[in-house]
Amino acid sequence: MEHEILLDVRHLTHIFPLSRKTAVKAVDDVSFQIRRGEIFGLVGESGSGKSTAARCVMNIYQPYAGQIYYKGIDTCDRGQFRKNKKMLQTTRQMIFQDSGSSLNQRMKVRDIIEEPMRVQKIRPLRGSYEEEARFQMKYVGLDPEYLKKYPGELSGGQRQRVCIGAALIVHPQLIVADEAVSALDVTIQAQILQLIARLRRELGISYLFISHDLNVVYEICDRCLVMHHGRIVEQGPVEDIFDHPKEEYTRQLLAAAE
Repeated sequence: MEHEILLDVRHLTHIFPLSRKTAVKAVDDVSFQIRRGEIFGLVGESGSGKSTAARCVMNIYQPYAGQIYYKGIDTCDRGQFRKNKKMLQTTRQMIFQDSGSSLNQRMKVRDIIEEPMRVQKIRPLRGSYEEEARFQMKYVGLDPEYLKKYPGELSGGQRQRVCIGAALIVHPQLIVADEAVSALDVTIQAQILQLIARLRRELGISYLFISHDLNVVYEICDRCLVMHHGRIVEQGPVEDIFDHPKEEYTRQLLAAAE
């Protein structure tokens, strides 16, 4: 079970049309796998295709070509997706960079945390939705008193913890973190990275961790894939990529991060 494949992305390609005659290939023949309990990084400059690939994984975008298997289910197949929709919408969750815009500013934190369970009609394990929300708040390091507040009353780090709590409440197996710590200062960033590592250790959650910050990727990821103009430059264990890069583009990225 330790090396069981949770996510298997095969020859993923996605195209954005610019006009009737021109288009840009944002993701070009990208393949990778994520094992259960693994943190897998997507690395590259802005515009490299990282976020587009992540949105294809989450079915936000329908890929132009390729297959994405999650727990053996071809999520690009509309029939298979509909048949497994509830499972796919609960066991896969996404956390974005800007928690301020991803959280509904008109909802109290309690409602934000509880909403995923209510929408998916998941029965609370702890007696009530409120008890579930209080538990998740404590688990991500927030005082349950914050449940009474609105997102605008919280700091950036606190809002990101709320996002994580809202993702955890439906018991995900895969979390896609798209630049989830990029907007945080160094101290808060370190705290969120520690939380992500603890969730992997205690709950066995796998992550697709998207970042342009190579230092963060080196600290938290097991393996990573370097992207440039939508294509794979190289991929492998983080130590191998960072300590012995094979490609000039990777060497340039690493030099810029020093």
